[in-house]
Amino acid sequence: MDVTGTIEQRKGRWQRFLDQDAPPQHMLLVRHDAGLPSRPLPHPDNIEDRVEWAWGKYQKQIEAVGWLNDDTIPHLDPYTGTEIFAAAFGCDVHQPEESNPFARPLIHRASQVAGLKVPEITAESLSTLFDIADELRRRAGPEAVMRLPDIQSPMDIAALIWDKNTFYMALIESPEAVRELAAKVRQLLTCFLDEWFARYGKDFVAHYPDYYMPAGITLSEDEIGAVNPDMFHDFFLPELVELSDRYGGFGMHCCANARHQWPAWKQIPNMRLLNVAQPPTETQDAYSVFADHTAQMHGWCGDGDPQTWRFPEASHAVISTGASSRDE
Repeated sequence: MDVTGTIEQRKGRWQRFLDQDAPPQHMLLVRHDAGLPSRPLPHPDNIEDRVEWAWGKYQKQIEAVGWLNDDTIPHLDPYTGTEIFAAAFGCDVHQPEESNPFARPLIHRASQVAGLKVPEITAESLSTLFDIADELRRRAGPEAVMRLPDIQSPMDIAALIWDKNTFYMALIESPEAVRELAAKVRQLLTCFLDEWFARYGKDFVAHYPDYYMPAGITLSEDEIGAVNPDMFHDFFLPELVELSDRYGGFGMHCCANARHQWPAWKQIPNMRLLNVAQPPTETQDAYSVFADHTAQMHGWCGDGDPQTWRFPEASHAVISTGASSRDE
């Protein structure tokens, strides 16, 4: 079987699927992880194990192209926790024994922001990622698709750096300090992404969920459940517009209870795909609200037999399901 040709055909299907002006269609991803060992935690002392796990996952995906007729794009997965950019700014990182690492806040009051320097992308938490990705690309070759690490919006990263006990109050009492911190984060984030895309190509698989993007940026936006629409328009929307314009496309994951922000999401230009992680009733509403606006990939696609799942007319949906064996 021509694996390379099949992958290129799948990429073409994704490109058409993400074009909202194209006729409605759906994509299918079948989770088939039987035989893949548990993923090592993304701790600094697990680098070799992380590389070997990602390499094994990629080889398994390549092998499945020959027999599993879905739309998976095999990809190299330099996975991380949410801490990488906050750590680059100097945040201490907590490493639980059974879950992903996370950053502890560094900023506690507005007066501390001015003295915070923008780090280089050579900061250890980021340079380690390039080392992992370089090794995986060396093994797989220059055409292999890379998965993005865990990217949050600049405001979400700012909310990791700044203690939330005072961060939300600062949105009201010290808005310029919040904007200054988010601007510093955005400077680091765009420098990192510019280098990432220069090294590994503009097409990629999103960090979450794992859909293919021919170009653009994808990120998580989770703090917006705690702010009102005016604050979203003031602090969050401008940077999302800027990032979408800079990279030529946008995909967003949101696991916050943020229905009050749905109307404003339609103001983000070139939105290619939306993922909300909410209960089925809320998710069902999202399928309808965004059916004619953007492709969607949500955790809940329906109940029972996947062949019975139905989606609103005009929608572009990624159907994601699992199988515990090849026979299944």
